[in-house]
Amino acid sequence: MKVKIFDESHEKDLESSINSFLETTSDIVDIKYSVELTVNGEEQIYCFSAMIIYRD
Repeated sequence: MKVKIFDESHEKDLESSINSFLETTSDIVDIKYSVELTVNGEEQIYCFSAMIIYRD
């Protein structure tokens, strides 16, 4: 098994990255998704990430 990690600052970018990866592999075991929020002054910074576990 292998792991592929994705990390994007916008959810649409994460969606696009994952969809592109899924076109190249067919044996997905699991997908874990996470959203992190950091506040820097008045600015909110989001981090959208996913880990895909798959068989090679």
